[in-house]
Amino acid sequence: AAADDLEIIIMGESGHGARPHEAIDAIWIASQVIITLQQAISRTQNPLRPVVLSIGKINGGRAPNIIADKVQLLGTVRSLHPETRANLPNWIERIVASVCNSYGAKYQVNYRQGVPSVQNDYFLTQLLQSSAEEAWGSDRVQVLPEPSLGAEDFSVYLERSPGSMFRLGVGFKDRVINYPLHHPQFEIDESAIVTGVVTMAYTAYRYWQQVS
Repeated sequence: AAADDLEIIIMGESGHGARPHEAIDAIWIASQVIITLQQAISRTQNPLRPVVLSIGKINGGRAPNIIADKVQLLGTVRSLHPETRANLPNWIERIVASVCNSYGAKYQVNYRQGVPSVQNDYFLTQLLQSSAEEAWGSDRVQVLPEPSLGAEDFSVYLERSPGSMFRLGVGFKDRVINYPLHHPQFEIDESAIVTGVVTMAYTAYRYWQQVS
């Protein structure tokens, strides 16, 4: 998926926690922004073109009995389709503006585009699959039925040249649990390196057979 960085700053007005009606509570408004964004995804975005918006960090407030006047939200936005991605900054800002205007707060939205989504070339993907099946047998090749909303900067290469990204299984066959990537106990079976090298080399060989 395309992975973009999102920063939302909510600016309210500080006051005493015992008299919230005399202030503009940035924390409460920030919570409304988060809830509204999550609900709006399911009702305003095409469900066949997934969007994931996750707020991973919240900063705000100075003391337990003081209404916060400023809150910073930091998150990530994931999407698969370029057309959807292009509309997301304005879509997010409209929602933030609507919530903040309703409660008298000001806001700032900073949206930074990261890597785009991976767009595999169909011909090369088919060639890669058939080459891997010839080299290792069809039982060693799995076709992933669904896309991943993880991000990969390999997509930047694909903007300049056609290509195909595949996943190399690196788990141990004799283990009940193979811990996933980013887990503190993640470990690979290094014999998978041979599988990867042979797959890429044989695919390149077959490619030059077809184009030469």
